[in-house]
Amino acid sequence: MKGFCGTSLLPVPLTHINITFGFREEEGMIAIETTVRTTYKTYAEVEALTAATIAVLTIYCMCKAVDNTITIEQAYIAQKSGGKSGLVTFQPEKPASH
Repeated sequence: MKGFCGTSLLPVPLTHINITFGFREEEGMIAIETTVRTTYKTYAEVEALTAATIAVLTIYCMCKAVDNTITIEQAYIAQKSGGKSGLVTFQPEKPASH
């Protein structure tokens, strides 16, 4: 499977890609988590963000006729391993209630 990376759209060979959706009905949210693996030394996190972004835009496109106040929030890298940084984990603070 090949993905595209950055603005140059260079093909990045992915050895694994997984997209999961978590429905948080009480919060009115859909959480999207993507996992990718590649033999390349860089760009895997960009591929994961690209997959999540395409998934959320697809959901938005399907739902906008029913609710045109949909917001897209908090795209981030939760965990990254390999490369110069080694293992990096991140969990943003929860946003204030709207």
